[in-house]
Amino acid sequence: MAGIADIPPVSVQQEIPAVAAGILAAVSVSHFVNDIIQSLIPAVYPILKVSYHLNFAQIGLITLVGQLTASLLQPLVGLYADRRPAYFALPFGMGSSIAGLILLSVAPGFSAILLSVGLVGVGSAVFHPEASRIARMASGGRHGLAQAVFALGGSGGSSLGPLLAAFIVLPQGQRSIAWFSGGALLAMLLLSRVSAWYKTQTATRGARPAPPKSGRAPSGRRIGWVMAVLVALTFSKFFYLASLTNYYTFFLIGKFHVPVETAQVHLFVFLAAVATGGLVGGPLGDRIGRKYIIWGSILGVLPFTLLLPYANLFWTGVLSVIVGLVLASAFAAILVYAQDLVPGKVGTISGLFYGLAFGMGGIGAAVLGTLADLTSIDFVYRVCAFLPAIGLLAVFLPAISPAKARTGR
Repeated sequence: MAGIADIPPVSVQQEIPAVAAGILAAVSVSHFVNDIIQSLIPAVYPILKVSYHLNFAQIGLITLVGQLTASLLQPLVGLYADRRPAYFALPFGMGSSIAGLILLSVAPGFSAILLSVGLVGVGSAVFHPEASRIARMASGGRHGLAQAVFALGGSGGSSLGPLLAAFIVLPQGQRSIAWFSGGALLAMLLLSRVSAWYKTQTATRGARPAPPKSGRAPSGRRIGWVMAVLVALTFSKFFYLASLTNYYTFFLIGKFHVPVETAQVHLFVFLAAVATGGLVGGPLGDRIGRKYIIWGSILGVLPFTLLLPYANLFWTGVLSVIVGLVLASAFAAILVYAQDLVPGKVGTISGLFYGLAFGMGGIGAAVLGTLADLTSIDFVYRVCAFLPAIGLLAVFLPAISPAKARTGR
């Protein structure tokens, strides 16, 4: 039976052509805008909680609706696009997010809030698998680097969202959320150009003969086991991140009695660390092997998550930065590892893992919100501190030689 190491590696070019690099930059910038929109939602939770008299369970339900919508649709979008290219899905997805933003800015009640975040979730579901596919097409063979650059846009947008909420939405009020639709409209126009390039590239590549296959494919059972391990690792990463992304401001306010603006700045610093870690993990996985990045990222963060609930304000900030840097480095490695594992299913795999990211985050937010209502935010952080121990499962991932991946031999 052939192992995962028998998958013929993709040869890596030394440089990404200028036009393709521009496309990669465009999808990364659009990812930046998309994730600013997404991150605005948890960033304005303190406003929504007061204005609509919400409890923590309702806060968790808001996250669950938005992220579960995205998680359920993303694999379906990717599967459909693998079979039939959806050339202009990207601007359509951004349009759905714009509609969600505008509705959130004027939502008359809790049901309208749920509908607005659902629309943003649909936009993300359409955006992520197709944008990830285009990033891979524009990679020049440097798949880890391309996915890291693409992810950097999203992480950068996620980190900037709370800062924008602190200095724009908090002073100006809920209606100012609609202002961000202007940037989303520009991204929508940019994605129309990207979609035209995608259509041209697909037609060109479709006219070329398929490369000859070499080696034997691994068995379905072997692939299924490895995918199960990757899913478990994704669960541990994003369930823990849900505790920080959604409840970090409440944790800081409740434990250290800091003002909302200060808590938002701390959240921005944490999310900036997440963005930096994601950028480092992808190209490093190209160089030394993705298994080692996955192993070191998820399990390596465990000592810091165990310390964080018991630290003072200064060390809480330091530890959250370390956690963000280390934990975020895994996602690009997990995604490219899975794409190489199941070649020809880039959209499906991208949709699955981005969908898992949203779904685990949404379920985590809902479960942890309910747990916080029953106990306390402090208790939630003490329990979640043990989640990275699931990283021990990375020992079951077969390693693919980085030397072979670079040379194509």
